[in-house]
Amino acid sequence: MNLQKAGFVGLGLIGGSVAKAIRQYVPDCQIVAFDKNKEALALAIQEGTINTSCSGIDDNFQNCDYIFLCAPISYNNAYLCQLKDVITPGCILTDVGSVKTSIHEEIARLGMEDCFIGGHPMSGSEKTGFVNSKALLLENAYYVMTPTESVPKEKVEEYRELITLIHAIPLILDYKQHDFITGTISHLPHIIASSLVNLVRDTDTKDELMKNMAAGGFKDITRIASSSPVMWQQICLKNKTYISEILDAYIHELQNVKSSIDESDERELYRMFQSSRDYRNSIPGNSSGPIKKFNDIYCDIVDEAGGIAAIATILASNNISIKNIGIIHNREFEDGVLHIEFYDHDALERASVLLKKYHYTVYDQ
Repeated sequence: MNLQKAGFVGLGLIGGSVAKAIRQYVPDCQIVAFDKNKEALALAIQEGTINTSCSGIDDNFQNCDYIFLCAPISYNNAYLCQLKDVITPGCILTDVGSVKTSIHEEIARLGMEDCFIGGHPMSGSEKTGFVNSKALLLENAYYVMTPTESVPKEKVEEYRELITLIHAIPLILDYKQHDFITGTISHLPHIIASSLVNLVRDTDTKDELMKNMAAGGFKDITRIASSSPVMWQQICLKNKTYISEILDAYIHELQNVKSSIDESDERELYRMFQSSRDYRNSIPGNSSGPIKKFNDIYCDIVDEAGGIAAIATILASNNISIKNIGIIHNREFEDGVLHIEFYDHDALERASVLLKKYHYTVYDQ
């Protein structure tokens, strides 16, 4: 891998994580970066992630082997126009956005198809910004590549090798196929979660019985409704063609379910739940997808004074930080009395082993 210089436009959670991964696995690479957040640039210099902090897209971006466009989707088109004037022949321009059609169309309009390979690291976190970025965020995560038809095949292979080098899993897709897939497995679930939460809010009793009784199961399937409203507004607008098509299919599916319930069709209802259970159980769990995983466990505790404090003490004494902890009062669909959420998967695994060592019954999700 002959990577001598890389440029970053945007140094937030994903851009920072890619930059840190390159620094870790290609330590001699020269990295230049621009971000509107001056504090992020200063921290990146201080930590040694980047070599050069830029006040804009300028001549510092010349002679890069790769330029990563990591700004919000709504800013990308404007930055493309600026990059066109400084990009050097042989450089590969890529992005990290979760919607590909709009940027591919702009690349074609600007005549930059011979140097563009779309990118989408399918990883994320509830936390944002460079301060929360880390190379580990990309490990074992699918990293989708959407090359144009004009980009040289050897450049595609070089990019695939770089993705493998930083311990992500390269996957090459047509950009339209990418947007349909992510629209189905990522964008639609976010829309469903948000609309379901709003339905509960709008139909709740005056004393908010639904809100107070909603526990593990409901909160688990609607957690992604807590994501950034601005980000998901932009995703829906940029991928509206495919999302609209997918919503039509989903609405049709819901209408079929309603008909089965209205007609008391026992066989069809059983088939629906059985087939969905079987298909979900076949989904592999050893790699990251577009919806971030939640690092939580459930465990049984005796209802006595100090029960939660004892667990918190065990974890704290082993340097395991708890993000959230609480008793599950509605356990209709959950195992365990106590719900514990951690900041990362490593903490979850260590906590699970530790609590079992102390003879707690732990239910890994």
